[in-house]
Amino acid sequence: MNEELIRILKESKKIAFFGGAGVSTESNIPDFRSEAGLYSAQQKYGMSPERMLSHSFFVSDTQTFFDYYKNNLVYREAKPNRAHTALAKLEKMGKLTGIATQNIDGLHQTAGSKNVFELHGSVARNYCMDCGEFYDLDYIMDPANCEGNIPKCRKCGGIVKPDVVLYEEVLDDGQITGAVDAIRNADTLIIGGTSLVVYPAAGFVNYFRGNTLVLINKSRTAFDGKADLVINDAIGEVLGDAVDAL
Repeated sequence: MNEELIRILKESKKIAFFGGAGVSTESNIPDFRSEAGLYSAQQKYGMSPERMLSHSFFVSDTQTFFDYYKNNLVYREAKPNRAHTALAKLEKMGKLTGIATQNIDGLHQTAGSKNVFELHGSVARNYCMDCGEFYDLDYIMDPANCEGNIPKCRKCGGIVKPDVVLYEEVLDDGQITGAVDAIRNADTLIIGGTSLVVYPAAGFVNYFRGNTLVLINKSRTAFDGKADLVINDAIGEVLGDAVDAL
């Protein structure tokens, strides 16, 4: 248990959290950018994950896009881990003002967090590209609603696209504004489960003007030298133990 982190949490009044793939890997959602994920994509498809998750590939080979997407980015059995539940507890205590996440799994909301800014979108939301009709995750995963792998709108027959930000696409303005405001106005920023190498999202850290920067990640990051506290360990255990001790 990290006593310094417990002290910081106790003294902080406005905490913002910025999280990446490492938060979700503890819920058994693999990071598609990892060495294993890259190898798997190259072996089956002969392409990088970044290529298959690009807007241009979605347009040019929609069938293969959905085959990769449904098998590598959707994990309906995943449950929130201790990191998710700890952050939800901090929000209920009135200490956490916002979560900015690079993950698309929706586990922060499942755990009970309300003020979540999903910088890269969510697998839970899907929209017809022609008429805008909304569909949940179960709909697009049901083969009865698809032509091959491609989900089709029951109203107009258009392609139903996941509300996730693909490579070559821009981030949502509303999500950007919310995340920046939460980080800029925080007295403490906790960064967890991210190596801070994916831009533009990683650049959000530069908006922080508060007192205390905490980094919780299994490996070192380029921002370690700027942090007041660096913990190289699993974020679920670290954050879970600290919040339980409050």
